[in-house]
Amino acid sequence: MHDTARGVLELARPGNCVAAGVLTGTGAFVAGADAAVVPAAVATVVTAFAVAAGNAINDYFDREIDAINRPDRPIPRGAVSARGALAVSAAWFAAAVALAALLPPLAIAIAAVNLTALVTYTTVFKGTPGLGNALVSYLVGSTFLFGGAAVGRPGDVIALALLAGLSTFAREVIKDVEDVVGDREEGLSTLPIAIGERRALWVATASLVVAVAASPLPYLSGTFGGVYLLIVAVADAVMLYACYESFSDPTAAQQRFKYGTLLAAVAFVVGRAALLI
Repeated sequence: MHDTARGVLELARPGNCVAAGVLTGTGAFVAGADAAVVPAAVATVVTAFAVAAGNAINDYFDREIDAINRPDRPIPRGAVSARGALAVSAAWFAAAVALAALLPPLAIAIAAVNLTALVTYTTVFKGTPGLGNALVSYLVGSTFLFGGAAVGRPGDVIALALLAGLSTFAREVIKDVEDVVGDREEGLSTLPIAIGERRALWVATASLVVAVAASPLPYLSGTFGGVYLLIVAVADAVMLYACYESFSDPTAAQQRFKYGTLLAAVAFVVGRAALLI
């Protein structure tokens, strides 16, 4: 029973849920959540439920691959049955839909697109070279848009969404390199399998370089203050090093990339807060 409860929690990947919720909250904050606290909070919770549901259904469809790549995941190790994971995912999706209905029309539209994308990612796009990575990148970037739309000002966070999407694309490609053995056995055609691991890593690096080059734009446009520039420079350095490290150790690089992404989110929040002081 204890392992089942733990398995259900692992299906959600709480760290990812919190991180995605933080991005939505960041988008709302940057766009002016001080005037719409309740919608911002609702959007944050919707994002957390949606990510949990997407993670669970991803584990359901990936259970055979995970038996090779990640045998300690809940379904392969027997903590949660495949049917149980599907039921949990459906419940979390239902919660996300119910709460999203409380938000403005544009936010509802973004939620509808994203929930559909979460369902179709594993079944349609994951095995398509580059497209699966691009879809995940969109989903991450759109969390900022969702937060902005929830408070009625999505235009203020478009730049942040683009930056987040580009850096996420790089991390997703590195993750595919990490998973290449199991993906190849499953017959998937991910980017590293289609064009080779090193070429895929260079594509990831190029995507990140574009994001790093564009990262000063929120400061230059006046969206964030100087403190943002200082923090995001450190985040950029961490992620650039992760790309370098990915050529020798993609597993470690993928973990390091998460820290860089989190630090970038901190830069967004602190940078905006500095303007309000």
